[in-house]
Amino acid sequence: MDGKETAAMKRRFDDGGWSPYLAGALVGLLAIASAYATTQWLGKTKYLGASTTFVRAAGVIEQTADPERVAANAYFAKTKVKIDWQFMLVLGIFIGSLASAASDKSYKMEAVPPIWEDRFGPSVTKRAIGAFFGGIVAMMGARMASGCPSGHGLSGMMQLSVSAFVALAMFFGFGMLVAAVVYGRRAG
Repeated sequence: MDGKETAAMKRRFDDGGWSPYLAGALVGLLAIASAYATTQWLGKTKYLGASTTFVRAAGVIEQTADPERVAANAYFAKTKVKIDWQFMLVLGIFIGSLASAASDKSYKMEAVPPIWEDRFGPSVTKRAIGAFFGGIVAMMGARMASGCPSGHGLSGMMQLSVSAFVALAMFFGFGMLVAAVVYGRRAG
């Protein structure tokens, strides 16, 4: 291994972050608590998920500029533009992630992640454009799959849903394929 590969491995495995076993156990406990709270307290049939929240957030933002257009939009009417418990969950995920990273001192501001810079150079504009279009593709995929990886992976797997197993296999399979195409294969 050369010095660059060693530095990359150190960045991945020795960043002072949380133990993956502890983090996984906490996510499992969160999933159980979420399922209980949403079914028993809120009377819902769907558990943990986030992709619908982003659609609703877009509707809330658009509603400030053109409420008639939002009211006339069939998709927004179906998803019910509102700030609800899922919206607050997504906000909590952001705040919790920030608090977690701050508590283990692994948080740092990066306009361009090192793996992106190694492949595409240090351009912040190029990275922003890539992230923007990647987000659009990810959201379209989540809408087409009737849910995001967290919804299928956490909630669906917890219920042993066959569609969740298929969706999660597709998310991971195509994720690995796209990563190999975008970032190239590493010599190993």
